[in-house]
Amino acid sequence: MRLKLSETPESVALETALQYLKAGKIIAYPTETFYGLGVAYDNSEGLRRLWELKKRPPDKPFPLIVGDVDMLGLLTGVIDPVALALAARYWPGPLTILFNAKAGLSSFITGKDGKVAVRVPGAPAAGLAKYAMFPVTSTSANISNAPPPSDAQTVLDYFGDSIDLIIDGGRTRGGLPSTIVAIINGQIRVIRDGAARL
Repeated sequence: MRLKLSETPESVALETALQYLKAGKIIAYPTETFYGLGVAYDNSEGLRRLWELKKRPPDKPFPLIVGDVDMLGLLTGVIDPVALALAARYWPGPLTILFNAKAGLSSFITGKDGKVAVRVPGAPAAGLAKYAMFPVTSTSANISNAPPPSDAQTVLDYFGDSIDLIIDGGRTRGGLPSTIVAIINGQIRVIRDGAARL
């Protein structure tokens, strides 16, 4: 299913996306840079399908988006004050922070090191992250190692009917992916340079 935001009220698109996510489906949606693929963070079958769809290496867990800092409690326990300061300065925006994952989360989002990568996105993904009220994956809508797509048609070219819902928001601006950081002994370590300049 393809919903064009130019023809569909945002409220309808968000509610449709929410119902698909709750049903364990895979959705594609526009972010600040490229299109991303979303499944609910706690749906093991949806996560497995997404991993198989992207042909993603097992050592690369899926990053997540959340609607606000309060939602971090679903994913992690004690939050380092440095991470909170970074979040206050750069969220919403293209900064992904690694946190110690809570026990019981899927290895598709924690990997082998027990970390979970999270950010609060800016528009247009902000609406989805807030409306969902639970973390959603935000991996680029491409097969691993292929160029990330900046339009819905490229997503379709990659995956065809394997994507259950595409929220077509037109062309995204592209550019750099999010910056990824970890907090180690109170110090910021940049894991991947990206759009957020620290």
